[in-house]
Amino acid sequence: MQISLKGKRALVGGASRGLGRAIALQLAASGAQVTLLARNEESLQGVLRQLSTAEGQTHQYLVVDFADLGKFTQAMSAFFEQHVVDILVNNTNGPAAGTVLEKGIADYQQSFDLLFKTVNVMTMQALPGMRKRNFGRIINLSSISVKEPLQNLVLSNSIRSAVISWAKTLARDVAADGITVNNILTGYFDTERLNEIHGAQAKAKGISIETQKANMQLDIPAKRLGQPEEFAYLVAFLASANAAYITGTNIPIDGGLLRSV
Repeated sequence: MQISLKGKRALVGGASRGLGRAIALQLAASGAQVTLLARNEESLQGVLRQLSTAEGQTHQYLVVDFADLGKFTQAMSAFFEQHVVDILVNNTNGPAAGTVLEKGIADYQQSFDLLFKTVNVMTMQALPGMRKRNFGRIINLSSISVKEPLQNLVLSNSIRSAVISWAKTLARDVAADGITVNNILTGYFDTERLNEIHGAQAKAKGISIETQKANMQLDIPAKRLGQPEEFAYLVAFLASANAAYITGTNIPIDGGLLRSV
């Protein structure tokens, strides 16, 4: 099976590192023209230089802060006045860790703005162009925590679940327009973000980061962390014409970690 995204335009959130970076690289390698979104301009410039232009694409980046909803909304409105996209990859950084007993209503509101409202803003502005062209791929990066809540991550557990239900509803509304909406439930991947989490967990337990990582991998049936490129392959498939009949799904990619059906 050949995956070609030649002529397609992609917008990738959180593209300066980790899974977002890997996705942007793979979409470009598959022929797509990519716009990178993140808040670190220097990192974005580095990723931009690595994107394939074998199909004559011209890529670009846009500096945005997902945590500043007002400025983010303004930036997205200005972008979509000038551009259309065929592939939208909704990916943001996660909210702070913590338990139910530690978090107050302000924390939930901040997390709702970060994880839900930004996805809504980008998607609703991308949809008119997708519907006009009768083609669209909306891919939301989520977490296995929507099926099995993770300890000490109550904000992520709660708000990501809301995005999943919203996306399922949207998928039915736009399926006849040639637009698919799918969620990827992310397990543990070898990224900068996971290393930061490992560091915090190791410090709390009084153990080394290496020990913390080793203990985590023992729980994964595959006995290893996923590589970002493996995640990106799935995104490229879902973004392609080959996945036209796949919509409204929640697809785990976790090395077999989830125990639920």
